[in-house]
Amino acid sequence: MLKTESQRTHLCTTCPIAKVADLVGDSCTLLIIRDLLKKPRRFGELTESLSGISSRTITKKLKYLEEQEIIVRTEFNERPPRVEYSLTKKGSGLKTLVKEMERYGKELGK
Repeated sequence: MLKTESQRTHLCTTCPIAKVADLVGDSCTLLIIRDLLKKPRRFGELTESLSGISSRTITKKLKYLEEQEIIVRTEFNERPPRVEYSLTKKGSGLKTLVKEMERYGKELGK
């Protein structure tokens, strides 16, 4: 992500690549999106999948993605309460990007 508001304002309005990089520019965010592309997930499922990343970091990334309308948080009226995260239409639009990154990453490993 870009460090200053000035960088963000300038680059993200003039360059579409900078705009996307600012949105999903860290591995934790991309891995959350990767998981949600497969199916909606509960917080515990995400923390299990992203082992080694603190629950605090995951919580911050989920809130950020929700603010950016990439994901939606759905609360179910159950006992115990259940919350599920899923991609919005805007978030699903990142599928091609994530798949291409996966393909490229596999090629790097060869």
